Amino acid sequence: MFNQSAKYYDKIYAFKDYGTESETLMAAIQAHKRAEGTRLLDVACGTGKHLTYLKAHFAVEGLDLDPELLDIARAQHPEVPFHHGDMLDFTLDHSFEVVTCLFSSIGYVKTVGNLRQAIACMARHLVPGGVLVVEPWFPPEAWHPGTVHALFIDEPELKIARVNTSFVDGRHSYFDLHYLIGTPEGTEHFVERHELGLFTQEEMREAFMDAGLAVVYDDEGLMGRGLYVGTSNPSP
Repeated sequence: MFNQSAKYYDKIYAFKDYGTESETLMAAIQAHKRAEGTRLLDVACGTGKHLTYLKAHFAVEGLDLDPELLDIARAQHPEVPFHHGDMLDFTLDHSFEVVTCLFSSIGYVKTVGNLRQAIACMARHLVPGGVLVVEPWFPPEAWHPGTVHALFIDEPELKIARVNTSFVDGRHSYFDLHYLIGTPEGTEHFVERHELGLFTQEEMREAFMDAGLAVVYDDEGLMGRGLYVGTSNPSP
């Protein structure tokens, strides 16, 4: 999905306060983690910006489906293990005290069945007493089709205009991100389509519970989209 825009990803999302978000995330982890140890896996890690802050407190690893984003993450964090994999069915040979899936990446699974599969897959990589933290995409009632959005970057040698209109098809949200990018080498235009499932709070909670996790929900979360924290049963 980010094959053309990946090299601009950190510029486009420079508005995100990863430091403050990581502090909020660490507070949630500390409140619910019941396992000793500091191993953390960030699923759908993108370019690894949250790991920039989390690696000071955890033994971090990252996983993503997009090879271009992973290349950037590896260049920025050469000491961190990164894995290429799909949140639906990845298998690593070790477990973690913490698994995270942030910035609404869970929405890309699209369907409730896939949601359950992804949460179960991530939960299987937790040690007893570990925590799974998921930042959701919008629920159906909070998605507003027909709204128009734009983002602009104006630097001396980089100009970016990104414009899209939001649409809905049943329980799927979708939008075409139109990029107009100017550099000293020239100006290009391309389009990237994004499709994300609109899951209710009940569907999210049930996915956690079906995976054997006790779940709590914070309606503010890291950036106003909420946060689900699931804890696996500690060892007897």
